Amino acid sequence: MIPQMRHLALIQPRVGIGDMIWHLPHIRALARHVAGRVTLVTRPRSMADQLVGLEDGVHDILYVERGQWSPGGRHEGNAGMLRLIRDLRALNCDGAVLMTRSRNLTLAVLGMGVRHRHGYGIGIQRRVLRGPFLPRSAWRGHPYDQATAWMATAGIALDRPDPVLHVREADRLGALRRLDAEGIPLLPGGFAALGIAASDDWKNWGAGRFAALATVLLRAGWPGVVLVGGPAEQGMAAAIVTALGAQSGQVRLALGWHLREVAALLADAAFYVGNDTAALNMAAAVGTRSYGLFGATTPLRHSPLIIPIMPPGGLDRMHGMAGITPDAVLQAMHDDRANRSLD
Repeated sequence: MIPQMRHLALIQPRVGIGDMIWHLPHIRALARHVAGRVTLVTRPRSMADQLVGLEDGVHDILYVERGQWSPGGRHEGNAGMLRLIRDLRALNCDGAVLMTRSRNLTLAVLGMGVRHRHGYGIGIQRRVLRGPFLPRSAWRGHPYDQATAWMATAGIALDRPDPVLHVREADRLGALRRLDAEGIPLLPGGFAALGIAASDDWKNWGAGRFAALATVLLRAGWPGVVLVGGPAEQGMAAAIVTALGAQSGQVRLALGWHLREVAALLADAAFYVGNDTAALNMAAAVGTRSYGLFGATTPLRHSPLIIPIMPPGGLDRMHGMAGITPDAVLQAMHDDRANRSLD
């Protein structure tokens, strides 16, 4: 079993913001279980410094700058591997938990020289790590399911299975002020959030469809629509605003915001509609009903607040997103409200 420790290195190296949110229940439960200092070891693209903190049991963060998402990073190559081992050893931990099957990170944990080495136990890990190990039936599962299965095997209970992202009141007020600065004030629960960002073009619903959906929502009486994304979505947001014409004054932009402000904004939205990306996971994690557009990717099932919308022809990487019409989204939202009213 996993003992209590003075200082634990918790290694969750998946690259995305969504990946970090999926693992929040597991990070918190492990931190509570070991009852010591926790250093989270992860990737820079997870933006963990904007998502987790002492309230989650994490005291500090070490970023692994290695691999295709960190080209030229300080941990790249053989010399970088040695540097990573030195950085891990410098933490002065007495244990590590490895939430990945990575061979390189397994060797890095071995190089730490710590007594307590735990993790999934996939492949070579069974020679390096100590049990309990992830059941073989879960080796190819979704990362969230893998982590949940391993926690159950280790006898570590989750507070609740679905991720919850804490929102600070100061961030909530700050987010609303930023929206107010752009025009007519929006009240909590008085606007819809549309997530227009996507990590790949084939996962993006497109400016035209988002504009069509926004038009219908505004005509239906919603006071405002907020477009949520990163700096890269400036052009797409501009295209949506232009397409709305006379209704463009009811649109606000939340592009490139700090993630804590994004979370606060999403917590105050009446509902969220968007691509399969970070903001979808964030919206559900702050308690907002979230309609995910899954035309090309397998629907997420880790949160009851994520309602998947798929094309009638099934998932298709090339044409799946185009198969989801604005009318289909509106119908899915209507059906969801009707189902909840019957509960």
